[in-house]
Amino acid sequence: MGVKVGVLALQGDIAEHILAFREALADRPGSTVIPVRHVEDLPGLDALAMPGGESTTISRLIGKNGLYEPLAGFEGAIFATCAGMVLVADRVDDPRVRTLGLIPMHVARNAFGRQVDSRETLLNIAGLADPFRAVFIRAPVATEVDPGVEVLARIPEGIAAVRSGRHMAFAFHPELGGDLRLHRMFLESLGV
Repeated sequence: MGVKVGVLALQGDIAEHILAFREALADRPGSTVIPVRHVEDLPGLDALAMPGGESTTISRLIGKNGLYEPLAGFEGAIFATCAGMVLVADRVDDPRVRTLGLIPMHVARNAFGRQVDSRETLLNIAGLADPFRAVFIRAPVATEVDPGVEVLARIPEGIAAVRSGRHMAFAFHPELGGDLRLHRMFLESLGV
């Protein structure tokens, strides 16, 4: 049986997420990856990727497209990266961002500062045998997580990766660079 993954397609690195999930699902016949822009795109999805981009802009577009309640009530698994990590948190340091409250954690936007402070690093992630080349672009970090949220990776600035139930959130961009191990780990958590 195939898996149906949606990618929130309002702003950000949408094409990269679609490509990464298509590659990760290439050996699973009947699987599809679709862009999600409207409420009617959500039914039937097993999972949803929330890409990086500008969290304040994505937050406004979620509201404009009437997606807040449907996303907050989404029953599938969520794979959130960078700005997506900000949006799935229940607490954020910027009042301009309306979060979805899906993962009980506090996130600091732009924890790395300016664009020039972005970087790549080899990151040890729980569940992966070898380090992962993590690309941080004006990245957030979780500064606090509630009990029950599993911390998968830390960096000096804070928490860079978490798992909460079926949801995973990353401060970096695992869709960049061709390493699909985190996508596969996420898909395995769906039982596929």
